[in-house]
Amino acid sequence: MFLSRRVVTESCEFDGGVLVDEKGMIERILTRENVESLLTAKNNIKVIDGGDLALMAGVIDSHVHVNEPGRTSWEGYVTATQAAAAGGITTIIDMPLNSIPPTTTLENLKTKIAAAREEVFVDVGFWGGIVPGNEMELHDMVRAGVVGFKGFLADSGVAEFPNVHKIELGNLFSILNGTGTVLAFHAELEVNNTTTECEGFDCSDPHLYSTYLASHPPEMELEAVSLIASYLPQSDVHVHIVHVSAAGVVPILEKARLGRIHAGNKGWRGGVTAETCHHYLTLSSEQIPAGHTEYKCSPPIRNNTNKEKLWEYIKDHRLDLIASDHSPSVASLKSSNFMESWGGVSSVQFGLSLFWTQAKARGLKLGDVSHYLSAGPAHLCGLQERKGAIRPGLDADLIFFDPNASFVVTPDVILYKNKISPYMNTVLNGKVIQTYIRGQLVYSEGQIIGGPKGILLLKDGY
Repeated sequence: MFLSRRVVTESCEFDGGVLVDEKGMIERILTRENVESLLTAKNNIKVIDGGDLALMAGVIDSHVHVNEPGRTSWEGYVTATQAAAAGGITTIIDMPLNSIPPTTTLENLKTKIAAAREEVFVDVGFWGGIVPGNEMELHDMVRAGVVGFKGFLADSGVAEFPNVHKIELGNLFSILNGTGTVLAFHAELEVNNTTTECEGFDCSDPHLYSTYLASHPPEMELEAVSLIASYLPQSDVHVHIVHVSAAGVVPILEKARLGRIHAGNKGWRGGVTAETCHHYLTLSSEQIPAGHTEYKCSPPIRNNTNKEKLWEYIKDHRLDLIASDHSPSVASLKSSNFMESWGGVSSVQFGLSLFWTQAKARGLKLGDVSHYLSAGPAHLCGLQERKGAIRPGLDADLIFFDPNASFVVTPDVILYKNKISPYMNTVLNGKVIQTYIRGQLVYSEGQIIGGPKGILLLKDGY
């Protein structure tokens, strides 16, 4: 029995408890009065009392690049999932790149599975990848249990994961029709002779963030999302846009969603969803110093006006979920040159506190945290009947969270492999005290507890 004077769900907070069965499933949700009655009737129930700490559903991070195997020096399953547990994350979904091999065939997925099994401290699911020529692999990966597929419309940054071309999109939608899977896009397209290389821009100082920002204008996102939206009337495939940076994307997606709903689509959010990321909600281009490529990501961090527009959409529930897009690398790839450095922000451990720091300042509640960081990702990944909420029948993936505590991001608290962060020495509000997977303690007050307790979220037989 987990007790708290502040049990948090999407819709309310209350004083009570969560009864967990021997399988690690939530059996009952109880008010304090019902808790006292049950404990009086049964004196053999183990009680874990969090007092005034918030008891919340564990976070699901649906956008994490683990990189194992092949680039394990960048990140691996042990370090990524330990960092996740420390951040109150009870499930991560591993992106199909930047591992070698990428998760673009069933055999490559099996290679990923072999690397991850027995190594994970939280539960792990997998995205498959869409690349030119792997269309015949997609149904096999659906049957294996990938949550969906991710593809790029522009260069991915790694040669083994080439981008999809416009001419291939119609065939992709046709192949995936009726599968119930998700088709996710890194939505950027080169437009108006733009290029993600330095040619065509004033590259006299590639150490300036403004040089890199100019190479990824908002139009690249708007054009890509408009192209994707044009295929939706002929398809029932759930389309998801990852890491929305340009706020102007949201109205385009809303129009596409309404069209789907009016046509009778009964899927979650009409089968048209989008995420944004902690760095787009926390940082702005104006604050990025020259040479500090720990801030580099794609799409880029844009200006403060754009950031506040994203927050407007969050407060109005016009975006669907928040993810980390944890995309680490070794330090040697983070040179001071923005045009050459690896693009990716490392933050899987700090997403909950990053979001709460900004959300609290804007008047949002802990229920909003559960909505965007737990329930939304669960729905996207088809896990809503298993995870993402405090509800009977779901896994008892729970955290005790102190919303009033604060801490400083320093290298000694970072558990992911390469201790690189744009948040170094930043004070964050909200601190994870304990993390539980199916009722089992995996993290407590700065320490990983015991060995790996996570499982791989796949179909039976895999």
